[in-house]
Amino acid sequence: MTHAETISLKELNGLSRSAFVSVLGGIFEHSPWVAEAVFEQGPFRSVQELHGKMLAIVEQSGGERILELIRAHPDLAGRMKVEGYSAKEQQGAGLDALTAEEYERFTQLNESYKRKFGFPFILAVTGKTKDDIAAAMKERVQHEPEAERQTALREIGRIAEIRLNQFIAGSAGAPERMDESC
Repeated sequence: MTHAETISLKELNGLSRSAFVSVLGGIFEHSPWVAEAVFEQGPFRSVQELHGKMLAIVEQSGGERILELIRAHPDLAGRMKVEGYSAKEQQGAGLDALTAEEYERFTQLNESYKRKFGFPFILAVTGKTKDDIAAAMKERVQHEPEAERQTALREIGRIAEIRLNQFIAGSAGAPERMDESC
């Protein structure tokens, strides 16, 4: 199932472990372990409940695992091939159509941020413009490391929430029924 399709919560609750992980494994960037761990806590009564339980798994996973999750995210506006949800989200913010000058500015901001914090800048870009994103990068590079780590983790939670709501039919932002044509 690709990110262009939707599934109902009832259908999701009826999936086998492997199908569940296949479907939700990309909600947290390159971290299917979150979906694997939350499977045992189903069935889920709402998308909010599922999201909350996924966040609890992340928060309880320990510092090194959380850092791995943060580092699994791609650079915003980078030239590396971005796939799946991230590609769609970055395109929506105009990060796939930067001028050479804008690309250079984002590259410098990304490098400065990564040098200071040791992980890529993470922001839920849905509904934001490239100027909003650049401004957030300039502001957040001023944060202290632990505060920024917590901010990055909150943004990851917001990204997961947006993705779940777009993916699960009947939740905010998702179509009411599964699109069979995708």
